[in-house]
Amino acid sequence: MELRVLQYFLAVAREQNISAAAQSLHLTQPTLSRQLRELEEELGKQLMIRGSRKVTLTEEGMLLRKRAEEILDLVGRTEKEIGQSQETVSGDIYIGTGETDGMRQIARAANGLQESYPAIQFHIVSGDAADVCERLDKALLDFGILLGDVDQTRYHYMDLPMKDTWGVLMRRDSPLAQQESIAPRDLWGKPLILSRQSDNKSGLYRWLGKEPSELRTVATYNLIYNASLMVDEGMGYAFTLDKLVNTTGTQLCFRPLEPRLELGMCLVWKKSRSFSRAAQLFLDYLKECLSPLAAGKDC
Repeated sequence: MELRVLQYFLAVAREQNISAAAQSLHLTQPTLSRQLRELEEELGKQLMIRGSRKVTLTEEGMLLRKRAEEILDLVGRTEKEIGQSQETVSGDIYIGTGETDGMRQIARAANGLQESYPAIQFHIVSGDAADVCERLDKALLDFGILLGDVDQTRYHYMDLPMKDTWGVLMRRDSPLAQQESIAPRDLWGKPLILSRQSDNKSGLYRWLGKEPSELRTVATYNLIYNASLMVDEGMGYAFTLDKLVNTTGTQLCFRPLEPRLELGMCLVWKKSRSFSRAAQLFLDYLKECLSPLAAGKDC
């Protein structure tokens, strides 16, 4: 399977029309059609359904589209890293993270590194733990920020000195908003909006003292902004981490849990990962920057 043919296939998937794709690629339509037929023959699968006006991807075609995008992205990054000048440190650093205020310290370190190496660019990819781990495993990320436990068989990791605190986002007119903190019994039977990261690693179910099947879960989310809209519309109470939603001037408020429930966080990277010069510089600089913070001093 040639990279050039993958590019052809992605052009057709993007344009949803062979004639339009051929024009964008500066190919004749018969040439492009032949390349696509040969790709399908090579894989032994039909990748697209050719209509009179529109091309539709099959299930196998949608899978190939996803994999082709990942392959070409990785090839482009590799070519860029290898082609870097020896005199100037440049390159791209990809970091995957969930929603956490701990990202502020990572951003502070990234900004400090760019002051010395302005040609380095950072790319932040948001997602929950499952998304981040999937991208790490496919070498689409250099680093990930994970909350809670880490699979040490798959990743190297560095403990970060920051911690996140769980709490509940609710409307100010809720009866629970009159309390300074929220206890487990306060939420039994209440409509709950849970993060997709509310698994056993987070300790949230242990804190609640209930099995997931015993809770009244009305929705789940992976982006707290969307969850805040559901809370605002009165759907329920959203478990979230502190400092993610600015409730100033809104009808929403945040209340911490009691007993307090915190999550530690780690910077992780795949064990077989070979760092670019930019990524290694960032890791070294981050360690230097966070060491005073771990000792209780300002960075």
